[in-house]
Amino acid sequence: MPALVTGSAVRTCLGDGQRTFAALLSGACGAAPLRHPGGALLNVSHGYHAAGTAPFGAARMLSACVAEAVAASGLDTGRRRVTALVGTGLRELGAVEEFALSGVRPPRSKLHFAEAVRRVLPGVTEVITVSNACSAGGHVLALAEDMLALGDADAVVVAAADTMTRSMLAMIGRVSDPPTTRVRPFDRERTGVLLGDGAAALVVEPADASGPALARVAGTGLSCDARHETAPDVDGICRAMRDAYARAGREPSETDLVIAHGTGTALNDPAECLALRAVVDAAGGSPLITAVKGAVGHTSGAAALVNVDVTIRCLATGLVPPVVGLRTVLPEGAGLRFVVGDFVGLRPRLVQVNAFGFGGVNAVSLLEAS
Repeated sequence: MPALVTGSAVRTCLGDGQRTFAALLSGACGAAPLRHPGGALLNVSHGYHAAGTAPFGAARMLSACVAEAVAASGLDTGRRRVTALVGTGLRELGAVEEFALSGVRPPRSKLHFAEAVRRVLPGVTEVITVSNACSAGGHVLALAEDMLALGDADAVVVAAADTMTRSMLAMIGRVSDPPTTRVRPFDRERTGVLLGDGAAALVVEPADASGPALARVAGTGLSCDARHETAPDVDGICRAMRDAYARAGREPSETDLVIAHGTGTALNDPAECLALRAVVDAAGGSPLITAVKGAVGHTSGAAALVNVDVTIRCLATGLVPPVVGLRTVLPEGAGLRFVVGDFVGLRPRLVQVNAFGFGGVNAVSLLEAS
């Protein structure tokens, strides 16, 4: 069911939402030498660091985004039935790892995102955390749409947050030889993914809500193909895309912009291109395609909502940022309309936002101007 976004906030290595979008338009890359302890031993040399991400950094970014999004929306959490849904891949795993090395047990309350939300929204009692890998943000958005349609809440705060962890860096280091220095989505010479710290939050209200809105969520489609632990499955991605269009009552040919998942990995990028061909191109669509991970890294569970914030700003400004790091399009993407080199002007009618996670958990959202 459709819903309205009435507030939005984001934190990435490039700053808040406004700074991040300005940097995206300029083609800036936030990759920097890794500041995480033990990086050399992990075979990882670079990352996309956000400010202030020492232990409990994910919770701090989450609190900041939730407070900003709610303030922007004008939502009165004391007078309305409000639920908060938080998506994450790793929660505060980084803090647990660091405290494990020090031998000091972390306070349990600081490990729960519910506490991070309640610190800034004391009137909200129901906070649900969903861990669905790198599509977690898309899944909580889908849950919010369902809750509003069922009348289970008057408004839903949808948020997501993740920061770099030792274990995830170690996993990347095992498959990066030599170490990757930047993410290059959909590029023929891409060399893999790098992690980025990130958080985002939205306020989502029913489609008939009064007052100004930033965007309309037409529908979100989900799938879980479980075909492989890490490798994407084209059919599973296609199912999520088709589910999104069916729920929205729209056609793929109506989409004129795709904010792609675009991890810059050997397997994701070709699979995403093939799925876009099978669903959107096959229906007569020819959308522009951009992706942000070359600029902000892979923000794990926050990635979908970071992309939604970028979508909102594309709708508001009529500007679409380029795919930072893309120079030569991979063979599977030949003929697709990637935004390369510089931003372009476009007033999108319908925007498709992709998010895919390990285990084949996929989420695809469709947004349009309100």
